[in-house]
Amino acid sequence: MFFIVRSFNDWWITVPEDLRNKTRKGDEGNKPLLNQVNYVLLHLHLASKHDAKPSHEELKDWLHNGQVDVLRMTAK
Repeated sequence: MFFIVRSFNDWWITVPEDLRNKTRKGDEGNKPLLNQVNYVLLHLHLASKHDAKPSHEELKDWLHNGQVDVLRMTAK
C-alpha cells in the first residue's frame, strides 16, 4: 500500500494559527521537537479534529529524516 506523506511544514500550515503560535512561541528558529508535535496532537484530539492529525507514516518519516527532533542537546 502506498501513502502520500506530507512534510512537517506541509502539515504544520494546516494546524490552527493560535495553536501553532502557542506551541512554538519563542522557539521558531529551531527544529520542532516531538514534544511540541505531541502537544498539538493532544489539542487536535481533544477538539475532535482527528482528520487534522498526521498519519503514523508521516510522523515516522518526520522523525527518521530529521524534520522533527526527539530532544535538543546544547553544548556545555
